[in-house]
Amino acid sequence: MVLYPNDVSEQGKELRLRQQYFLASASLQDVLRQWVRANGNDFTHFADKNGFQLNDTHPTVAIPELMRLLMDEQGLCWDDAWDITTKTMAYTNHTLLPEALEAWSVALFRELLPRLMDITYEINARFLTQVAQRWPGDCYRQQRMSIIEEGDHPRIRMAYMAIIGSYSVNGVASLHTDLLARGLFADFYQLWPEKFNNKTNGVTPRRWLSHCNPGLKSLITEAIGDQWISDYRQFEQLKPFADDVQFAKRFTAIKQQNKQALTDLVFKNCGVRFDIDMMFDVQVKRIHEYKRQLLNVLHIIHLYDRVRRGDTEGMEPRCVLIGGKAAPGYVLAKTIIKLINNVAQVINRDHALNDWLKVAFISDYSVTAMEIIAPGTDLSEQISTAGKEASGTGNMKFMMNGAVTIGTLDGANIEIREAVGEENFFLFGLTADEVEAIRPEYDPNHSIDEDDDLTRVMSLLESGHFNLFEDGIFDSIIAAIRSHSDLWMIAADFRSYIDAQARVAEIYRDKQAWARMSILNTASSGYFSSDRTINEYKEDIWHRELKNETNS
Repeated sequence: MVLYPNDVSEQGKELRLRQQYFLASASLQDVLRQWVRANGNDFTHFADKNGFQLNDTHPTVAIPELMRLLMDEQGLCWDDAWDITTKTMAYTNHTLLPEALEAWSVALFRELLPRLMDITYEINARFLTQVAQRWPGDCYRQQRMSIIEEGDHPRIRMAYMAIIGSYSVNGVASLHTDLLARGLFADFYQLWPEKFNNKTNGVTPRRWLSHCNPGLKSLITEAIGDQWISDYRQFEQLKPFADDVQFAKRFTAIKQQNKQALTDLVFKNCGVRFDIDMMFDVQVKRIHEYKRQLLNVLHIIHLYDRVRRGDTEGMEPRCVLIGGKAAPGYVLAKTIIKLINNVAQVINRDHALNDWLKVAFISDYSVTAMEIIAPGTDLSEQISTAGKEASGTGNMKFMMNGAVTIGTLDGANIEIREAVGEENFFLFGLTADEVEAIRPEYDPNHSIDEDDDLTRVMSLLESGHFNLFEDGIFDSIIAAIRSHSDLWMIAADFRSYIDAQARVAEIYRDKQAWARMSILNTASSGYFSSDRTINEYKEDIWHRELKNETNS
């Protein structure tokens, strides 16, 4: 309510901008205070000793604010201040969704931060002069690249400010960076290709294995020693143990213990009792259409329909856990949460389903809960529409704890699949290029009519079976699935997803084969350590020596 306000209203937008400015300015002022105390007003070597990594667009206001502090407070001229700013600011982009790139209204920005508005105009004027020199007469390009988006209600494109004011621009997965350069920031890439680089995200094995999975920690340490905790390259030594029958049995036993802990968490939170002898199929992440919790729900309904029709051949009993939070003003995302809970209620109350399917939505999902969820998960759902997920880090946490991934070629899924081998990853769905290719002529209704399983799922949804006393509550979801402008390609990927889930069930029945895949996922997860990520930032962007880097 306070720290993450609903920014649908003007009051909410103002609060967010106030927060961003306060935090950015306070940080900059603290750094400058320490510098002046040690060096007086000599800023000659400031850029050699200081760097600021802009974590997405939220702190981009730091660029004009540093200019203000250097000029107005420290007395530097524009050129010297800009030289320092552009040698200390570096920008990490975390999204491929244009609507997620912050753009503040000029009116709000001018009212709240008038001096920064003046500085922003000057930055833009000087930059557009540079664009005009590079592409003479290309007024449309100047309009496209301007920090100020003109119109009835002009806006400040903060991502453009971040690129212009930084010496480095990076994405957080290989595909993500490629799509930024080819699409979202193509104009800027043509101007400054040397600025762009990739830094695939990572997670720390200290928290996401050593701390949260003590049983697996002990088993790994017994097998290869404890250096893996601080040296991510040591994970590779686990690979030969994937074919060790006794190791696999102990690995599986630890997974069962972790599943029991997850069962207790789900029961306490949701009142649903999971069965540890069933597959634990988990999707926990922010609720958003592109992350496609809705596709997961359609598969759940498909399984429900099969059991009710007696078509259980080839099925594997599973417990499905979904969790996450929606942004305060994201109505459709909240409706998807409602649908998940309604479907779960129908399934969990149906005794005919007890031996086949259980569903729960965990409320108030948090990283603390994830410390129990990740170790207890068999199947990790990473099913975003290809070309929409920047990276993901939940996929890495699951992998590190031996979960096998079902996913699209999106974000860091691509690198996860490369690391573990395609035979140890359940791939489905359109590629990013295929998504764009079919978009102009996309007809979800044709996909529905051509697929008997999807037709039955949609019939259950549209009949109100999951909202008997809440007439029309899911009409917006149904309309979104059937819309020709559905950006997320739910219907298009349904069949491929269902077929991939069938392969999951087939392999999960072979406990030895599944254990081998699970061990190889853990053994291949070292690359996704944040130690490797930060080392790449250190060497490629910051050009700094960090002390105690493996123990931090």
